[in-house]
Amino acid sequence: VLQTMALQNDIFEWSRDHRLHHKYSDTDADPHNSSRGFFFSHMGWLLCKKHPDVREKGKTMDMSDLVNDPLVKFQRAFYIPLVILIWGAVPTYIPYYLWGESLWNAWFVCVMLRYTVTVNLTWCVNSAAHMYGMKPYDGSIEPVEADMRHYLIGEGFHNYHHTFPWDYSASELGWMDAFNPATAFIDAFASIGWAYDLKKASDDMVKKRQTRCGDVHYKHKSRFMEHLTGSFVLTFPVWSLFLIRMNVWLIPVVVVMLLLVGNQPNGFSRKQKVK
Repeated sequence: VLQTMALQNDIFEWSRDHRLHHKYSDTDADPHNSSRGFFFSHMGWLLCKKHPDVREKGKTMDMSDLVNDPLVKFQRAFYIPLVILIWGAVPTYIPYYLWGESLWNAWFVCVMLRYTVTVNLTWCVNSAAHMYGMKPYDGSIEPVEADMRHYLIGEGFHNYHHTFPWDYSASELGWMDAFNPATAFIDAFASIGWAYDLKKASDDMVKKRQTRCGDVHYKHKSRFMEHLTGSFVLTFPVWSLFLIRMNVWLIPVVVVMLLLVGNQPNGFSRKQKVK
């Protein structure tokens, strides 16, 4: 339901492109090759024909696990009607029915505005997270620990993610040590048995790779700064609207404060991870 609501192609197609992206990252066979520029990797790749290498290499990807998955098969078979229902109709109807919002406002806010914001933040993982940030785990690849990672809700630890792509958390740190709602979401379902076989890189493995290929002097921010910055991000629509109504000149001050908070590294001992 949530994946359909995101409207980023069905599970099968999304997974195929993502596997291709990891295997041939930032080459012509990468669907959103960041070496072709920010705009292309952000949204341009969806506005033009695929590079021949993408089509050729895409056919070689092993998708047998998803081909035989009944849920994936169901979604792929009925994707268009599911999108109309889950992505469009339900988010429009709920505010109209429950609290009397107009259909016009419900459509443009709960569907179009929501989609525009979420899909552009998602695309930043393909663009900004391959360009602007640090490379503490592997300096030979393009992905980075994104400067704007707090806006990516757990998907901005991209240098780590490409170094250890099988790590379910997509980050070295858990949700307690860093602002990582995506990991918290998975861990919540793991606690009731709905998510399982989760893989995690050991501390020793991470340190050895960092020593060999990355930057051993890289420091993580403290838990306090991590979650303070994350709280600012999560409540951004509320306090930004409040500031606009109160005094527009306060906005640059808050922006500067966020930049200062978000760029103050503070080393701390990482929680031991289980292999």
